Amino acid sequence: MSDPLFTSTTLGTLKLSNRIVMSPMTRDRAGPDDVPNDVMVEYYRQRASAGLIVTEGVQPSAVGKGYWRTPGIWSDAQIAGWARVADAVHAEGGQIVMQIMHCGRVVVPANRGYEADVIAPSALPCPDKVPGPDGVPAETALPRALAADELPALAAEFATAARNARAAGIDGVELHASSGYLINQFLNPASNHRTDAFGGSAENRIRFPVMVLQAMADAIGANRVGLRFSPGNPYNGMDVANPADTFIPLLKAMAPLDLAYLHVLDMGLAEIDTLAMVRANSATPIIVNNMLTADTGRALIEAGRADAVSFGRAFIANPDLVARLRTGAPLAKPDYTKLYTGEEQGYIDYPAMDAAAA
Repeated sequence: MSDPLFTSTTLGTLKLSNRIVMSPMTRDRAGPDDVPNDVMVEYYRQRASAGLIVTEGVQPSAVGKGYWRTPGIWSDAQIAGWARVADAVHAEGGQIVMQIMHCGRVVVPANRGYEADVIAPSALPCPDKVPGPDGVPAETALPRALAADELPALAAEFATAARNARAAGIDGVELHASSGYLINQFLNPASNHRTDAFGGSAENRIRFPVMVLQAMADAIGANRVGLRFSPGNPYNGMDVANPADTFIPLLKAMAPLDLAYLHVLDMGLAEIDTLAMVRANSATPIIVNNMLTADTGRALIEAGRADAVSFGRAFIANPDLVARLRTGAPLAKPDYTKLYTGEEQGYIDYPAMDAAAA
């Protein structure tokens, strides 16, 4: 019987040679003006044996940035930088999609290096601290509440980011609707206190996220658009109560879009089987994430609960993770002191297993 991790599958237009996906991971290595640089090109090239790479979160605009040295996709130089990444991954036979991440209220202004607005569905600050340029957690800025008539133009920024990603040769995009960032801020009642058509009921709170997905789908085709979400995730001040009340209406509302995939971070909630909820309310292929092993990933695919599985930390220290999982070789452990610092160290200096054995 073939190993389910190493069978092929299709997500929209994306044809995966295996079902091992590299999860998006912020690494804070972008160069000046948030342009992908040489070490980023090498980092993604090394990991191109994944069935699919999902990039770190990429800001769709200057206003979307919240963290230190995260890359953008809104300038010509950034598009050119990502083209080098896409070319390197494709040269190794891999595929890559870009996670579009607007931080919304999760902003330490010093991380930007420029003056820009801080926006959110409501004028409520993020209660969690965020690392500043020196890595020390700092208070976030008080955001400005968006007016309803601003939202179509904001959705258009996401569509432009998707077009820019495709112009760079990136194979698709993934909208980040998790971890307390802008899209999640609209979805969650802890951060969305609006009294207009975009707040209050779940049907209203999902309205802007669906508008963004529609704009991205119209821009590049729904079969190249994925969605990342994590019901019950408390990160960056989200309310974890009753996630099904929000996510079932969201799943039903976006079903007609026929997206390429849903990337679900399964929090292992006691009160609800998240993957069963998603399967019951959507026919879209599912990538499952969160602290998986090869065995738990295989079990999810065999049970029909996932179409592919994604790994984060394991890909940091194991650029050849696919080969290691195929052969049962031991996995190297990442140096957690260099996750966000060190330039080449802790980033592109992890050896493949043949080199490690030598």
